[in-house]
Amino acid sequence: MKISLLLIFLSIYCYCDRFAIVGGDNSFEDSDFAEFEDFDTEEEEFDGNGGGGGGGGAGGAGGASIGDFKESDEDSVVQKDIPVQVKKSDDFAAMNDDEEDGVVEDDDFEHFQDEEEFEGFDGGDVKDLPIDQKAPEPKLTVAKIPLHFRTHWDSYWMEMLMLGGLLTYFANFFFGKSKNSKLAHLWLNTHRTLLEDNFVLVGDDGKMENENPGLNKESESLYTLWCSGRTCCEGMLVELKMIKRQDLVALVAGLMRPQQDQIHIKVEISKDAMDSFVFCVGSKKTVTKFFKELADLNKYCILVNKPEDRFNLPSGFSVLSEIPEATSALLESRVVAVLSKYQHFIDYIHITDQFSGPVQQDDPNNLKQPEVKRMLMAGFNLPTNCDMESVKPLLVLVFYIMEKLKSYRLSKDGKAKAEKNRLRVEEEFLKSTHAARAEAAAQRREDKRKQEKERVLAEDDPEKQRRWELKEQKRQAKKKAPKMKRLAVKSL
Repeated sequence: MKISLLLIFLSIYCYCDRFAIVGGDNSFEDSDFAEFEDFDTEEEEFDGNGGGGGGGGAGGAGGASIGDFKESDEDSVVQKDIPVQVKKSDDFAAMNDDEEDGVVEDDDFEHFQDEEEFEGFDGGDVKDLPIDQKAPEPKLTVAKIPLHFRTHWDSYWMEMLMLGGLLTYFANFFFGKSKNSKLAHLWLNTHRTLLEDNFVLVGDDGKMENENPGLNKESESLYTLWCSGRTCCEGMLVELKMIKRQDLVALVAGLMRPQQDQIHIKVEISKDAMDSFVFCVGSKKTVTKFFKELADLNKYCILVNKPEDRFNLPSGFSVLSEIPEATSALLESRVVAVLSKYQHFIDYIHITDQFSGPVQQDDPNNLKQPEVKRMLMAGFNLPTNCDMESVKPLLVLVFYIMEKLKSYRLSKDGKAKAEKNRLRVEEEFLKSTHAARAEAAAQRREDKRKQEKERVLAEDDPEKQRRWELKEQKRQAKKKAPKMKRLAVKSL
């Protein structure tokens, strides 16, 4: 019994001594989890060395193992089992502060073995590996990211090509628009004196507030000029049709079909200022096109054979004529001389008293002939070298023809032929619209009868209604009766 009490007292003394050594050693620092780690270490030591003390008669062996416990062994065990240490101040008062400062040292922490961070990663059990051997790291595949685009400009050649095309288009637009405007105003400045000598108003667009009369810009390639205030004409419209220099696509198409800047003059002749005839002279291509497209040339004129022999015209011109004597009077020596000298600039000269525009398609609903006007139209090409003085005589030619039309009169036979041609055209129109006109007349009669019936039924007079019904029955019976021809028989 005394031996047992001695062993218990000795065990308590050793335990207190050990606690003093562990708590007072400066090599180990305090930690929130230190006391749990000390108990774990103590249990492992007792399990390994004090097993014999548990039996009866093994107390001496158990006491000897406790007595042999040294501080060096305890230090090695604590260092192996505590991988994370928390440094705190030794001052006992700092432990009770509201704000505690701590630094965590991660010396031997293997983050690839964290089961929550790397799910499904078989890193093995760290406890099964030796302390100095680390777990194998996983193979990470890095995605191939392309280099920055500025180091590979050749990959964007399509975008650069489109951007260059857009810049070229807009640069050509502003350049072409500016050039067309300069050419139009150059023509006006060159011919302004001549226009003001023949017209009272030059550049009048019908607006009272127009302080600076001049060209009207209809589009980037079309400019118009209206002149009025002259005898024998209602007015003159000048159209400057330029090449579409502002359109890059039109310029490329012009390489295959060359075009020229043109001026088109339209003069509306007064009603009694000229006789009735239709005439056209110009280049073969333009005259052939007009003969197919314009109604007055198609209905009244015929193509003159060999005009160069009959009228001494250049070989490149064609003539459409209705009245031969009017053609001979217009193509006099002075006009022919101008046509020969400015052949490359003259496109066409068209004189008519039946101008109604292009040929209209057969429309059964159209029961009236189109309105016609007396017109003098001319088309000229502008020079490519911008020398507008060289084409100034062409405008003088237009004014000369206007005066010629004012003074010229057809002979009696010429007037009769012109009247006959107009009656022929009118009869052809009436024949083509006869069925439509008959149907329209029948519809008008039917509408008239319906109105009469409604008027009679609206009245409260039974006698009038009875007489109207008898009249309607007679009309229906007469309409259904067979038609008979009456033959006249001569008596003997």
